[in-house]
Amino acid sequence: MPPRELERLYDDHADALFAFLLNLTRDEADTRDALQEIFTKLANRPELIRGARDERGFLIRLAHNLAIDLMRRRSARDRAHGALAGEPPRFFATATDPDAAGFRHQLAEALGELPPDQRAVVHLKLWEELTFEAISEALEIPLNTAASRYRYGLDKLRSRLRPLYDEIR
Repeated sequence: MPPRELERLYDDHADALFAFLLNLTRDEADTRDALQEIFTKLANRPELIRGARDERGFLIRLAHNLAIDLMRRRSARDRAHGALAGEPPRFFATATDPDAAGFRHQLAEALGELPPDQRAVVHLKLWEELTFEAISEALEIPLNTAASRYRYGLDKLRSRLRPLYDEIR
């Protein structure tokens, strides 16, 4: 792959892939490693993306598969460090309003409590604004599965965040 093409792919998609991976892995170092692995793989095997109908969809699928592999590999490490779980990753810009900051913190925690398959779909739908069809293709799941994972994830977020939302209003 010509360096300019790889650079274009990175410029066009790295931020979205980073956010998606961070939401799945919940670890910035693992996210950076996975993102590097994606673009290293593309640099070494450019034919992987040449036949893709949708670059973003292909890269999301690649990122999802790498994240799943990474989560499986690190499960032993997570069990050892489970008691030391710290703050959730910061997905949202810091807010000066204490209510907004509290809500953002709670939302990040609530996202972390979702099962990874629901968290992936919720992220792609809300932050990447993908259709269920694009999500189903990217994650290689049936269309109805993508829609139901989104619905279940949103239901869990609503029930977890409703008391805080009511308090803030």
